[in-house]
Amino acid sequence: MNPEEGPPAEGGTAPSPQGGAVAPDAADAAEGATGAADESGEGAGSEPDAGAEPAAEPDPEADELAVTKMALEERTLDLQRLQAEFLNYKRRVERDRELIRENATYAALAPIVEVLDTIDRAREHEPLEGGFKAVAEQLEHTVAGLGLVKFGTPGDAFDPTVHEALSHVGTDPDVEVTTCKVVAKAGYKIGERVVRAAQVLVVDPADG
Repeated sequence: MNPEEGPPAEGGTAPSPQGGAVAPDAADAAEGATGAADESGEGAGSEPDAGAEPAAEPDPEADELAVTKMALEERTLDLQRLQAEFLNYKRRVERDRELIRENATYAALAPIVEVLDTIDRAREHEPLEGGFKAVAEQLEHTVAGLGLVKFGTPGDAFDPTVHEALSHVGTDPDVEVTTCKVVAKAGYKIGERVVRAAQVLVVDPADG
């Protein structure tokens, strides 16, 4: 050290042997500050934001309730479908039962119309009396209770769906349409089903 130079000022920079100034204390301080800033930045990035709301945790009870509601809706739809199928089945069974009953009644009563024809012809000759009258009336009452209906009278308009025209017997100025003039055999039906068409003689209008 040059004896003419005084001691370096406090906090000053000591001269380097090459004549440049070196400040080791300042360099160390700068490096420390940089490291502290880096650590501070890393720490700030890793800490959660105090103002953000934490993520909601799943609620097991709510999930179970939702699943239960879905299952209930599915079961309700299944029950509604089964109820509709049962009602359709019930209607079909009732319809089939009615058809079977009607067919059985038809099969049982169809041959009896010939017996009823015999009773009608007997009445045309003379009034029924005694036991024959009682049997005839009882038979007619029984078949009527089973649904057998008698139809066909002189003066009815001819209807090919329920009448069988045996013959035309000319014209009649008193009628406006083809009309049943004589009923040879009465017709019978069960409900809307014709057991036997009425056999008739018909007349046509005079201007036809």
